[in-house]
Amino acid sequence: MQIAYHLGAHCTDEDRLVRALLKNRGTLGASGIVVPSPSKYRQLLPKVAKSLRGAPAGSDTEQVILDAVMEEDEAERLVFSNDNLLCYPVNAISAQGFYATAPQRIAAYANLFPKAQSEFFFALRNPATMVPALIERVNEGTYETVMSDQSPIALRWAPVIRRILAAVPGIVLTVWCNEDTPLLWPEILRAVAGLGPDAVLDGDFDVLGMIMTDEGLGKLKAYLETHPPASLDQRRRATTAFLEKYARPEEIEVEVNLPGWTDELIAALSAAYDEDCAEIADLPGVDFIVP
Repeated sequence: MQIAYHLGAHCTDEDRLVRALLKNRGTLGASGIVVPSPSKYRQLLPKVAKSLRGAPAGSDTEQVILDAVMEEDEAERLVFSNDNLLCYPVNAISAQGFYATAPQRIAAYANLFPKAQSEFFFALRNPATMVPALIERVNEGTYETVMSDQSPIALRWAPVIRRILAAVPGIVLTVWCNEDTPLLWPEILRAVAGLGPDAVLDGDFDVLGMIMTDEGLGKLKAYLETHPPASLDQRRRATTAFLEKYARPEEIEVEVNLPGWTDELIAALSAAYDEDCAEIADLPGVDFIVP
């Protein structure tokens, strides 16, 4: 069995991926791919993982999980997707930076089905826009509660990815930038589902529909129908061209207004983010999806 864990990060998905996969439950089920509702596992998986205390689950524990999340008798691939499986949004940033507990949590999830092939999926986001989004996401969130006395310029993604790789030797880890998601969405859907690029799924335009005008999205669909792209690159180029003309500015422009955050700091955060992404893409064990 294959187990796919889509773990966020926070403020990069808002359950869009699992909703899209659930729309395709019948198609996926015919291929042995099971996508349970998050309500069946968002509390169960962390609870069971914690109870194991770092040990691999036995067959009885595996069966308890399967009985709780599946209605089907068997599955070739099981997909879990919830950004709170790593931690709650208020704990995304600590004195140790981004997702201090991620290495231990991911190692624990890999132990839930120790004989299965576990794959992990994770989207990064520019700290310059992620911090404001986290503040909005946290109940009664303030800058102080979200930042945990952490300096914004110290927020780096490469260290936590390195710690994850060290904690789970041989991990299958797929990473992408949230900023690229509109161009990568069909590919991300199929990667998490474990399908090839030619698989037919509903929901390919879910993300674009949020950031493009109705007119633009309609024209893009018509263009792709009359000019079927011969490759992923061709599809991305066409999508980029239509986005440049028909994107909704209010959906793609993020205004950052945080205490002490100057234009210079935001530029420095963005530059550091670019450096992190380049470093992560070169790490052995990471499949970094780029447009």
